[in-house]
Amino acid sequence: MKPELRMQFLEGMSRAATFVAVVTTDGEAGRFGVTISSLTSVSADGEHPSLLACLHHLSPAADAILKNRTFCANLLHEDQHDVSDLFAGRMTSGEHAGRFDRTAWTPGALGQPVLAGATASFQCQVATSVLWETHNIIIGRVTDVGLSESPSALLYGQRAYRRAVQLSHHAS
Repeated sequence: MKPELRMQFLEGMSRAATFVAVVTTDGEAGRFGVTISSLTSVSADGEHPSLLACLHHLSPAADAILKNRTFCANLLHEDQHDVSDLFAGRMTSGEHAGRFDRTAWTPGALGQPVLAGATASFQCQVATSVLWETHNIIIGRVTDVGLSESPSALLYGQRAYRRAVQLSHHAS
C-alpha cells in the first residue's frame, strides 16, 4: 500500500466521530477488556439482535473473546474517558485482568464484565468472526441489554474525546 494513501485514510477516518466502547470477556481464556471505536449494530431483527465489533488481531482480548465465545460491549458514558484510557492501555501496563481492579464492574447475564456507569451494555454470544487483514471482525448475538439513566455516550473524533451536542433547529 502507498504510504500516502494510508495517511490520507487515517486522516479522513479521524474526522468521523464514533462512540467509544470497551469490549470485555471472561471465561476459560481469562478476563480481558479493550477499548474500541469500531462497534456497530448489524440487525435488530432475527432470533436475536446482533452487533459487530472489530478488534486488532494481536489484541489478547480478541483471542480471549474467540475462545470464551461470549463478550460484553460496554458503550461508555461521556464522562468515562478515564475508563477508555484504562482499557486502551494508556494508564497502566501489565496484566489485562488488573485493569478490572481499577474500575467498578459486575458480571452480566452471561457472566461477562459490565462496566459501571456505561450508558449501555450488550451481552453477546459470538455468532461468527472473520480475520480481515489486521482485524478480527466479530459478530455477536445480543442476549441481554443494560441501559443506564443517562444516554449520553462518549465520542471520539479528530483524535480527541468529544461530547454530542444537539444542534438547534432554525425556522426558515
